[in-house]
Amino acid sequence: MLNYFEFVELTSNIFYSCLKLTPKVSGFFFFKERNWWGLVVCFNQVCIFITCTWYIPFRFQELNDIKTAGIKSFRDVTVAEGNLLSWTGVIVPENPPFNKGAFRIEITFPAEYPFKPPKISFKTKIYHPNIDEKGQVCLPIISAENWKPATKTEQVIQALIQLVNDPEPDHPLRADLAEEFTKDKRKFFKNAEDYTKKFGEKRPAD
Repeated sequence: MLNYFEFVELTSNIFYSCLKLTPKVSGFFFFKERNWWGLVVCFNQVCIFITCTWYIPFRFQELNDIKTAGIKSFRDVTVAEGNLLSWTGVIVPENPPFNKGAFRIEITFPAEYPFKPPKISFKTKIYHPNIDEKGQVCLPIISAENWKPATKTEQVIQALIQLVNDPEPDHPLRADLAEEFTKDKRKFFKNAEDYTKKFGEKRPAD
């Protein structure tokens, strides 16, 4: 869990960006009491106490864990400005045919996380039997029937990387690509490689 100073450092800029839009805000500060966090906002001579739900530092801890883990196939993870529930990152596959490009994804957390699973969508087009044209992903680890609150976001990302590198045609979102993958893998690889070169993002240099 983040300590007080780490929490303040990570969140103050985000909260300040929101609060500074209100001209009457004269100041604010964070504090921690046992297992919960607080935010005091001052409007001139009036101060309002706001409880900061526990998942804010929890989610930042997960973000920090992912960044320090140094996952080679997942880069540039960031939190959307002013929205702690939305992350983006870039999948950098190792296996052909998807190793000719990189793919940007968005991870959206429900307010009930970790009791409800996050959702993942691809923002970069990909020729894959388990990912549809809208970027939706068939990933068992985040399905309603399989999700466990103890599952970490890092585990979800690792499962996604594995799925991208090794498609599962038995659980497709695109039946036509699953059939092509199963019956004519050489054709699938050629089509997927061409598609990746056309629509994929540039891979990191390192």
